[in-house]
Amino acid sequence: MAGVCFVGSASGAVGAGLVRARHGGAAEVKSRRGAAGRRPAAVRMVISDERRVEDAQKSKLVRPMTLVEKVLARGANKDSVKPGDNIWVDVDVLMTHDVCGPGTIGIFKREFGADAKVFDKEKVVIIPDHYIFTADERANRNVDILRDFAREQNIKYFYDIVDRSDFKVNPDYKGVCHIALAQEGHTRPGEILFGTDSHTCNAGAFGMFATGIGNTDAGFVMGTGKLLVKVPASMRFVFDGQLPDYIHAKDMILQCIGDIGVAGATYRSMEFAGGVIKGLSMEERMTLCNMAIEAGGKNGIIAADETTFAYLRGKTEKPFTVLNSDEEAQYFADYKYQASELEPVVAKPHSPDNRDLARNCRDHKIDRVYIGSCTGGKSEDFIAAARLLQGKKVKVPTYLVPATQRVWQDVYNIKIKGQTLAEIFSEAGCVEPAAPSCAACLGGPKDTFARMNTAEVCVSTTNRNFPGRMGSKDSSVYLASPYTAAASAVTGYVTDPREVFEFDKQKRVTAEQAIDH
Repeated sequence: MAGVCFVGSASGAVGAGLVRARHGGAAEVKSRRGAAGRRPAAVRMVISDERRVEDAQKSKLVRPMTLVEKVLARGANKDSVKPGDNIWVDVDVLMTHDVCGPGTIGIFKREFGADAKVFDKEKVVIIPDHYIFTADERANRNVDILRDFAREQNIKYFYDIVDRSDFKVNPDYKGVCHIALAQEGHTRPGEILFGTDSHTCNAGAFGMFATGIGNTDAGFVMGTGKLLVKVPASMRFVFDGQLPDYIHAKDMILQCIGDIGVAGATYRSMEFAGGVIKGLSMEERMTLCNMAIEAGGKNGIIAADETTFAYLRGKTEKPFTVLNSDEEAQYFADYKYQASELEPVVAKPHSPDNRDLARNCRDHKIDRVYIGSCTGGKSEDFIAAARLLQGKKVKVPTYLVPATQRVWQDVYNIKIKGQTLAEIFSEAGCVEPAAPSCAACLGGPKDTFARMNTAEVCVSTTNRNFPGRMGSKDSSVYLASPYTAAASAVTGYVTDPREVFEFDKQKRVTAEQAIDH
């Protein structure tokens, strides 16, 4: 079968084994050894294609296609596409926020005219979320520009905030755009979503093509509803076996990024598959797809299934198309992981691919912990952190930033063993949860909540740890799962969560199972 790859089973020891991949028709063999130097026996990759509903493209199949190729073919109204094709696609959703929105609006008006109308007032979604709770006048002005434009264009989905002194009195305000898009029903299988934010790939968890674009492209989409796209080649990451209780989706994606590097998926689609993926919740699937960009990926994607449908139920009434990769589809590369061999990992400063086992970093003292962002501030992330922190005390300042209003409400309503998450965090000595927003994930003005203004060391559930990402260029950030972040808060150094918590040895306890009902 053309394009079949053979990979070694990746373990928690840092390494991806032997990889055989197709590159432009020529086979190339790469050897990647981890610190432990292990190279497990190679196994042949075969992925089952269980179609929950009939693949809409099956009857018109010209060539076997991957999931992302099918979604793009549908958007281009073509029977078939292949990697490298340049195609015009119809856009189902365009999202912009307060950082890039004003620039996008300026380009739109310059190119289409001061009185031009957007291509579809119900397909443009505007979400202020980055620099919201700040006294910075320029940041505040950005939100004013969004508000004026939304009124002028009669944008249906503008999630405004008027009173910054109390986010709870703003019923339209949501919080972090990527999680708000999902919670408000804008992420649907088979569709195409562009956003002026690199982590727009978060929405690929719903079986759609979602990726970040610049202001110029967004201004063009705003006026036409179309965009020229080069079809990316697909890389497949298959997780099978039993996922340990102490492993979170964040560990899984950091493992992948560590294996291929921050440029390993440049302009390629990262497709996640296998039995473990099918068992993940939508929020953990979002964590995987969210950080595809940290590997250079064009997008991340996971086939929609019953878990997807259950999440969307009640959030959207629009029909959607469910697509699946063909068994014979060609992949640029395949990686296979035996989940039981995974261990908690971190990305050390100053790159998301600077991976190491958490247990190897015990001598790395820290000054603070940050739990928040689109990739680490969802309800299930806080459930995981609270599960570990219950009955314990933190040794360093621990900042909590719920991604959205709904997540903030969950922090104060969801209980574990009779205590709300907020009560658990309070008793542990954490800083009171902040208003929902991106907060310090992107640094922001100096008065941004939890911004690192000095040369501190932080363990964070965010997605980037470049110099200055969370504030001061002299600060250092270790990227980690909510379990590892919470464990590190308890000890004051980078900590494998197994060191401070007794995880279930028989099965993985999901967020739903961990909470009271």
